[in-house]
Amino acid sequence: MIVNGFAVPIPRPTNDELVMRPVARIAGEFAPKSVVASGTGLYLAQNMMYRHTISVLDHNKRLVKTIDDSVDLREFGFDASGDVYRGAPVEAAFTSDGSFAFVSNYRMYGPGYDPQAGSDNCGREQGQDSFVYRVDTTALAIDRVYQVGPVPKHLAVTPDDRLLVVSNWCGFDVTVIDLVTHETLAEIDVGRHPRGVAVTSDSRTAYVAVMGSTGVAAIDLSAFSPHNGSTTTGQPAPTYIRGVGITPRHLVLSPDDKTLYVTLNREHAVVAVDLDSGQVIRRARTGRAPRSMDISSDGTALYVVNYESNTMSKIRTGDFAILQEFDTTPRPIGITYDPFNNEVWVSTYSGTIHVYAERPE
Repeated sequence: MIVNGFAVPIPRPTNDELVMRPVARIAGEFAPKSVVASGTGLYLAQNMMYRHTISVLDHNKRLVKTIDDSVDLREFGFDASGDVYRGAPVEAAFTSDGSFAFVSNYRMYGPGYDPQAGSDNCGREQGQDSFVYRVDTTALAIDRVYQVGPVPKHLAVTPDDRLLVVSNWCGFDVTVIDLVTHETLAEIDVGRHPRGVAVTSDSRTAYVAVMGSTGVAAIDLSAFSPHNGSTTTGQPAPTYIRGVGITPRHLVLSPDDKTLYVTLNREHAVVAVDLDSGQVIRRARTGRAPRSMDISSDGTALYVVNYESNTMSKIRTGDFAILQEFDTTPRPIGITYDPFNNEVWVSTYSGTIHVYAERPE
């Protein structure tokens, strides 16, 4: 645009000004519990846990590879009596450049492992320690494993790519792993059934949804990544944001780290928490049992799947108005925002991935 003889950039519309349109429905030999975008045009779909596979798709919506979750733990330095162990993929998280992905396994299968260990209704330490797999996204193969607590669910890589934070559902704790030395630094007790994890952009604080409560734990990660580059061990005591709502499940942060968004599975609502005051400042009822969500890169739109309503909702973060809603195939469970194509991918237990594009009207 030319103004008074000078070229002036045309402002790009923000995501809350765009309109979502369905652009693809992907079906095949999978039943994805979660789908996560790398930001570089690659997507991992963790298939319903007992299929023992991870589906890799590209930005053209094509299946690139199906990764079997079988590993030989002895090859990775673990004392194991068998040569084949299988996992049960749940969630994934990528490094900032998309070169590696980390996949949590609900439980392990093989010699020495009880196939009934751990459950969604477990008490403290009911279950056996499990593993997180690292996937090399160039080779599309598992190249490292990390031992974590019983029934790991959600996980996050800190933006500086130094730490991996894993919530252990049946351990009532969080495992912190150094991705440089590959050492376990801490197992931090946070309370009954931790799940969603979100990390601030400076990599200094991790927020963890404690689903068996009404609160969110905050963990100071600076003990593990001090500015001098050394790593210290310890068990920093978490602090808590209380009274967020019943069964907080999934978390995302605003780009400026000032607002934490939380899905409340049992309250059938999504809330915004002001992190300065620790108070809920906005609330929206998107549908029954909102499970996972993601946020646009510009922070203006939230995308939420409603498991029991079989819908996906788009929310404007500024006022929590519900801008759009789409029907999905039954049991939508996972969702990811993809800045590569400005798209939203939704995975459903019924075996479908829905793709929606954000476009001008």
